[in-house]
Amino acid sequence: MEAGASLSLQSCSWIGCEKAGRKSGGFLLFSRGRGEEKRFQTLGLRDSRSRVALVRSRHLESKVSCSYKKAGASSAESQSFNAAADEALILKRKAKDITSSLNERCIYLVGMMGSGKTTVGKILSEVLGYSFFDSDKLVEQAVGVPSVAQIFEEYSEAFFRDNESKVLRDLSTMHRLVVATGGGAVIRPVNWKYMKQGMTVWLDVPLEALARRIAAVGTASRPLLHQEPGDPYTKAFVRLSTLSEERGEAYANADARVCLHTIAAKQGHDDVSSLTPTAIATEALAKVESFLTEKASIGRSSYLQG
Repeated sequence: MEAGASLSLQSCSWIGCEKAGRKSGGFLLFSRGRGEEKRFQTLGLRDSRSRVALVRSRHLESKVSCSYKKAGASSAESQSFNAAADEALILKRKAKDITSSLNERCIYLVGMMGSGKTTVGKILSEVLGYSFFDSDKLVEQAVGVPSVAQIFEEYSEAFFRDNESKVLRDLSTMHRLVVATGGGAVIRPVNWKYMKQGMTVWLDVPLEALARRIAAVGTASRPLLHQEPGDPYTKAFVRLSTLSEERGEAYANADARVCLHTIAAKQGHDDVSSLTPTAIATEALAKVESFLTEKASIGRSSYLQG
């Protein structure tokens, strides 16, 4: 019951709000417009499915809430449900607080594979009223290959990176988007040029937690991990350690850093797995707000000195 209650408060956020369109030979072709009025004409994004899922998730939330009243939840379950509701309310208020200063900027989430960029990104897009995109999925759809692993196998990593840069270039011309980028998007300087058109947020997750997450679902879909020897956890941890050393400085270029270890410590948890996606999304917005406030302050100071 506890898990179901928590899910009901977050399920509609995880749906996202991708825009419908038809696939064409190019990447992101769209008509000029504002925010969610843009009509994307490629990449096969199915708005109708998102709408159906959103309606179902809201129905689920209502059913869970009613079931608490009818069945008489235990004290522990009620406390958990209330805590989840409080988190959702805090997130909503934080989103409202930064809407003006965000000024329709896109938010690009960067971080290692398995860091939760897609999950957190969908929550952020829902609460901000933005559209959500996963850059890996966009590359898959543009190339016409069903998975990143298959693109690596049939073409090459370089081919994937070239198409990833094209996708990020096209996304950089838009507004009101939350974009979950691939773990290696940060290695090309030109990608930072595109992402810096908006806000970049680094989801910094301890390697041990990342390895556990990835081992739990397997490494077959992770082309940079699949060839490593050993059990799933060891395979993931060893390769993630190497990738972290290679990309650490690049991730640090992000405008804001969301450190899950720090959030967990503040909440009195020893393990970051105790954190909810809603709590992580709230911290992300807080970091974005701090960055924008500091940027505005520097701008005013420079203006006065000039």
